Amino acid sequence: MGLFDDAVPGGNIAKPLMIALGALLVGKMLGGGSSQPQPDQQAGTTPQPDDGGLLGGLGGLLDKLKEAGHGNAADSWVGTGQNEPIAADDLGKAIGPQTIKAIAERAGMSEDELLRQLSVALPGIVDKLTPGGNVPRNDQIASLLGSQR
Repeated sequence: MGLFDDAVPGGNIAKPLMIALGALLVGKMLGGGSSQPQPDQQAGTTPQPDDGGLLGGLGGLLDKLKEAGHGNAADSWVGTGQNEPIAADDLGKAIGPQTIKAIAERAGMSEDELLRQLSVALPGIVDKLTPGGNVPRNDQIASLLGSQR
């Protein structure tokens, strides 16, 4: 049994979902970064970190959720107590369509299926990754996710 299996209803995280989580949280599982400059780099703004997944790691994901108005849910996943759910559509809007498309392509699943699975899995997985309310470093997350493959 894998480390995160009891974090997901029904247990046993499928490989496509692990690929998606890796892409979202640690980036290295995407098989390397793109050599294409990102739109924000072309505009001369601060580039996104390339070692923390597509959103800058777990902290970046939590920030995106908070910016999209889902801070209570994100905080419940990190804190102790009941994990609040998040709707697949809300998760998709928070993460962004380009990121969802890239992850879905890498994981070999439809965007709708990806969002459905992530909306179910993320609350429990983030809860497992943040014992005591501490967000781990990107390399710690990479190590944990890598041990699940």
